[in-house]
Amino acid sequence: MSNTVHPEGQFRPRSLTGPTKCEQKNYDEKFLDFWNKCAIGEGVDKESFQKSFVRHVTTTLARSAYNVDDFSAYQATAHSVRDRLIKRWNHTQQSHTDLEPKRVYYLSLEFLLGRSLDNALLNLELKDSFGEGVNDLGFRMEDVLDQEVDAALGNGGLGRLAACYMDSLATLDYPAWGYGLRYTYGIFQQRLKDGYQVELPDYWLNFDNPWELPRLDVVVDIQFGGSVRQKFDKKGRVQHVWESSDIVKAVAYDVPIPGYGSNNCINIRLWSSKPKCQFDLSRFHEGQYDKAVQEQMQAENITAVLYPNDNHMVGKELRLKQQYFWVAASLSDIVRRFKKTTKPFDMFPDKVAIQLNDTHPSLAIVELQRILVDIEGLDWDKAWHIVTRTFSFTNHTVLPEAMEKWPVPMVKLKTINKYTIYVIIPCFKFFLQEVERKYPDDRDLLAKLSIIEESTPQMAHLAIVGSHYVNGVAELHSHLIKTTIFQDFVKYYGSEKFGNVTNGITPRRWLHQANPRLSDLITEVLGNKDWLKNLSLLKKLESFADDKDFKKRWAEIKYSNKVRLAEHIMEQTGIIVSPDALFDIQVKRIHEYKRQLMNILGVIHRYNSLKKMSSKEKSQVVKRVVIFGGKAAPGYYIAKLVIKLINSVADVINQDKSIDDTLKVVFIPDYNVSVAEVIIPASDISQHISTAGTEASGTSNMKFVLNGGLILGTVDGANIEIHEEIGDDNIFMFGHLADQVEDLRHAHRYRNVPMEPTLQEVIKDIESAHYGDPHIFAPLIDTLTSGKDYYLISDDFGSYLHAQSLIDEAYKDQDDWIRK
Repeated sequence: MSNTVHPEGQFRPRSLTGPTKCEQKNYDEKFLDFWNKCAIGEGVDKESFQKSFVRHVTTTLARSAYNVDDFSAYQATAHSVRDRLIKRWNHTQQSHTDLEPKRVYYLSLEFLLGRSLDNALLNLELKDSFGEGVNDLGFRMEDVLDQEVDAALGNGGLGRLAACYMDSLATLDYPAWGYGLRYTYGIFQQRLKDGYQVELPDYWLNFDNPWELPRLDVVVDIQFGGSVRQKFDKKGRVQHVWESSDIVKAVAYDVPIPGYGSNNCINIRLWSSKPKCQFDLSRFHEGQYDKAVQEQMQAENITAVLYPNDNHMVGKELRLKQQYFWVAASLSDIVRRFKKTTKPFDMFPDKVAIQLNDTHPSLAIVELQRILVDIEGLDWDKAWHIVTRTFSFTNHTVLPEAMEKWPVPMVKLKTINKYTIYVIIPCFKFFLQEVERKYPDDRDLLAKLSIIEESTPQMAHLAIVGSHYVNGVAELHSHLIKTTIFQDFVKYYGSEKFGNVTNGITPRRWLHQANPRLSDLITEVLGNKDWLKNLSLLKKLESFADDKDFKKRWAEIKYSNKVRLAEHIMEQTGIIVSPDALFDIQVKRIHEYKRQLMNILGVIHRYNSLKKMSSKEKSQVVKRVVIFGGKAAPGYYIAKLVIKLINSVADVINQDKSIDDTLKVVFIPDYNVSVAEVIIPASDISQHISTAGTEASGTSNMKFVLNGGLILGTVDGANIEIHEEIGDDNIFMFGHLADQVEDLRHAHRYRNVPMEPTLQEVIKDIESAHYGDPHIFAPLIDTLTSGKDYYLISDDFGSYLHAQSLIDEAYKDQDDWIRK
């Protein structure tokens, strides 16, 4: 807060973050009236938009009517929409400051937002009028929208879930903030070279981004390394003073998130790392040019890339440094905002709810404890009581390799600071002392509940201990975490601390925006757009399942979406596919547990079967296009081999004229949100075939069924709940159940379990060099043989092929297929 004297002498305070009600009393009413008089209104009609468009072309972009291309038209349109969005955003933030509600803060290392312009137009309900305005100015809205680059701030389902949550929080009028990192490169661009994935930097910030607001005045100093000394406060309590010379600045960038059918516009604050001193002039004059910018490079590395490769120690250290930077900046901002209310810290949990999106932000727990004890001067016990009432934790996996663990020496000496370990260890001791009091003779339980295992802090354990509620993301997953990885915590805390919140998706993005013709049809038959905020209203569509006119129109929309995808495939890969074929799609992160390998092995089996058929037999076969998409982590060798195998198989099948185009295989490169919006509405079948008990929930399955695609899936994740909703007739399920998995794995490890015969034939085909040098794929095949088939492809392969045959038969009856 600074004070300014008006030219006429009136006292007027200024606040960088919006004045509280108490502070507003000090403002001069004449000045505020004058200010509001000067404010320019932004109309939402076509003519107002066109004036705004031309103004931004000539002033913001410094162009004229003679040199406006599609990209400039996008920028002018985006700035015009942003002008209207910012007004709503400012009003929302000031309203929240006035009302002082309890705010929810969503900490997510990923926010996979996708494109923002189309989403903003739809949520602000401006697309029709602004679309007409763009057309009158000589552009097509479709071309303008295509100019936007996806915000590369996420990797997969976890990041897209976070984006959907923010959209829904805004739409449901919650006072919410998201906190993340502003990655310079984010997730990589995926290219294919000789069938292999090649990673290229995705510099999505290569132009002025109209969807972020730089807050260069909101800067937090983040300390690393240094030393800790003890001191005593006035009450004789020990406090730790952290002294560090290694400081990195966290600079805020805000991303407004508008709600649909609401004036609420919430915020995602992203932090960018900057050096305290950007340039060492003395070293530059000495000729040490690299060292002159060394500090800047080291600082900016923190937010350079989403998920630095951590299969080496330097990468692990950078990831940990990245996470601490993010939570320290976010907690500083959250505490600052709370302190503006002048309420006592006893009320912190009544005004602040912090949701941890997986284990990445777990260090926020110890950081808040540090702030409360050593900066705000609270007693340890009191501070810890506040902390545990503030945090909630969403767990996203049962896979052991996904559970973050950081070596104490790295935390203590290198990466974060010596102080953090002074907080982590007492937190663990404090908790274990409580456990020991409750179970004094159960030393095994003490060991199992320890947050530090063999000098390695376990972030999932920290998240549980520091939170008042823990949730899984689907019914099966929530059951598994209570009965497997967290069962000892359930014994101590009781089951009421552990619940289920099944993942969800926003229909505004994944139907209204991605599939506008289907959205319009649904709105027409239901009579309004209320379903966009209440999906349960779609239940009314069941009465149209046998309506011939509705089914015909639905089929036409599906076909047009398949034509659009076929054009995209041709443009991106050069492969020609027929929209008359069944589109069989599996698009998601490439991982062994998601079993893209089983899919492509099934494709080889289908191809071999076709090769044995007569021309008459092939003419009776349902034509199929099998479509893959997704990225493998740069250090994940086996996943990258799966991509290579898919492309090698595609090269053979797509060039084989003898099968009469009854089968095509496509790998669409660089899968992202915008590509998903083209793929998902075109699906006939989508595959969600993870080994039972390994997929926490899945959200792509929800997106596909929301667009009228059927699922081929295992009894895993949210497939189970979708199955319960839509019934046996409208989904194709296969495979062993989660409670059978460990017995099957045990048999593979200790008994001579033969490979499923059909799968064995497929493996022999790969080893025969039919799809290129078999030595390339030997490590992939080893996962099924010497690797003991951990993900049970052999066990489920026969059931998988049977389900595929049921799909072929069902698809022949198009009337019943559309009914499904």
